[in-house]
Amino acid sequence: MAENILICIAWPYANAEIHVGNIVGSHLPADIVARYYRLKGANVLVVSGSDSHGTPVTVRADAEGKTPLEVYERFHKHFIDLFVACGITYDLYTSTHTENHFKVSQDIFLRLLERGYLYTQVEKQWYSPEQSRFLPDRYVEGTCYICGYDGARGDQCDKCGNLLDATQLINPRAKGSTGALELRDTEHYYLDLAKSAPELSKWLHTGKEHWRSQVLNPSIAQVDSGDLRGRPITRDLVWGIPVPVEGWAEKGKCLYVWFEAVIGYLSATIEWGKNNGRPEAWKDWWYDPQAKIFNFIGKDNIPFHAVIWPAELLGIERLYEDDPTKRINLPYDVPANEFLNLEGQKISGSRNWAVWGLDFLSRYDPDALRYYLTAIMPESKDADWDWDEFVQHNNNELVATWGNLCNRVLAFTNKHWVGQVPEPGELTEADQALLAKIEAGFDRVGGLIEAVKLRAALEEVVALATEVNKYLDANGPWFQVKTDKAAAGRSIYVALRAIDSLKILFAPFLPFTSQRLHGFLGYDGRLAGEHKVVDYAESASSHIGLTYDATGVAARWAPSTLQGGHALRAPAPLFKKLEESVAAEERQRLGQS
Repeated sequence: MAENILICIAWPYANAEIHVGNIVGSHLPADIVARYYRLKGANVLVVSGSDSHGTPVTVRADAEGKTPLEVYERFHKHFIDLFVACGITYDLYTSTHTENHFKVSQDIFLRLLERGYLYTQVEKQWYSPEQSRFLPDRYVEGTCYICGYDGARGDQCDKCGNLLDATQLINPRAKGSTGALELRDTEHYYLDLAKSAPELSKWLHTGKEHWRSQVLNPSIAQVDSGDLRGRPITRDLVWGIPVPVEGWAEKGKCLYVWFEAVIGYLSATIEWGKNNGRPEAWKDWWYDPQAKIFNFIGKDNIPFHAVIWPAELLGIERLYEDDPTKRINLPYDVPANEFLNLEGQKISGSRNWAVWGLDFLSRYDPDALRYYLTAIMPESKDADWDWDEFVQHNNNELVATWGNLCNRVLAFTNKHWVGQVPEPGELTEADQALLAKIEAGFDRVGGLIEAVKLRAALEEVVALATEVNKYLDANGPWFQVKTDKAAAGRSIYVALRAIDSLKILFAPFLPFTSQRLHGFLGYDGRLAGEHKVVDYAESASSHIGLTYDATGVAARWAPSTLQGGHALRAPAPLFKKLEESVAAEERQRLGQS
């Protein structure tokens, strides 16, 4: 029976373009793992969407003189364009601004309330008499009480990086205003994390050997500290999901974005089932005890996904399910990546110190981006994008090691065997040893991908491609063909078998060129599915979404069975060599408005 794999990817705020740090933080690693499991024949579902309701969206809207809806819809469309161009295969990319997400979020709130996991508390919050409203933390600016920086936000100081308590800011003011603020009482609902602490602790201490230490250790420390406090899950907002309690919506109370955004993993799975005529299908991933749910995030989201979201799931216990023996699944793994810097500095959208995804893809190929980001993926520590390194990785590895191998072998076969795989005859020990090494790579690479050690997995595949190059250098079919065509044919047959296998091993990382190579090798059909952009009319506002059609895909995570006589097609270069001047040209763009 096929394994059920649910891959949930952090929801990007729909207030700014996506840069390479965002892509490598969650979207790309999730897609690599998803593509691998699909090749293995697993029942894979990949979901996420645009986070429509956070204050970053309303701040952007205010600055542009637009509505939050207009801002969210603009960036939501850009995100979909990027994911299609970059090959991020969402089975459903939706948004938090849908009727479905509103309903599921409110149902979970009410379920937690019913089971005693919520309580109300009056707290102090900054109020603007000038604007006649309570201010979300991001609407409050002032002097950081930790480092003294005068431009700190109410939620975080961009200079020292610390999370802040807005009520403690020195000389607080409303963003874009100079009017005095007042601390006033306001009532909100809190998630009682202390009530979940015993179960959370047991869960974190059980079967988490595969978790990254930088995710597991601080999460255990937080839960076992004895000081796991309640977190507010409502806010005074005009843009968001209304609190489903009588009188609260009328007071302008909405669900806090961090509370409802993670619910999107569940609501998106439910939406996907409805869209596909299978309204109960979501239970295959959320109630099957053997199913695996991955949450791909950046390290700044660890507390929300390793502590708070599991606490929400433990609190509801089950949703839309009458069977008391069934409990909703918690994440199997939370493989958070560290941060990606750029040329030795922190990525900053406000300073335009970033490599923007769509802008990059207007000049370079998507597999070049996917390859470099995987090669430097910040799995255990922060990494740095360096334009010189990007050019070197592209030219020395993609072009010289892998692309040149494929092109010269296929072109040579096309010339000397009329585009057909040579009949090999009896293989030598060296031939068999190479093919055995490639075959063993499927287990090694697959094991690394399942452990979400993607840098090491890619290095393993590149090393195997290097072995094929060494084999060809040792056998020299380019020279053999002049004196012993049969021996040359055997060497080329072995190389083609190896390339055909490497095509599959590279496919999760390099889907576009692997598909092209699939065609050059004489196959029809697709290695993977294809994107479909659709319009969901049932949404709270009509919006486009992204889905993924995997029908008709015959490829599997298995070694080549290529036979002599198989017809090939004329090849072409898979990758483009880049001029060294590219690095200097791209550095010139950094920081420019």
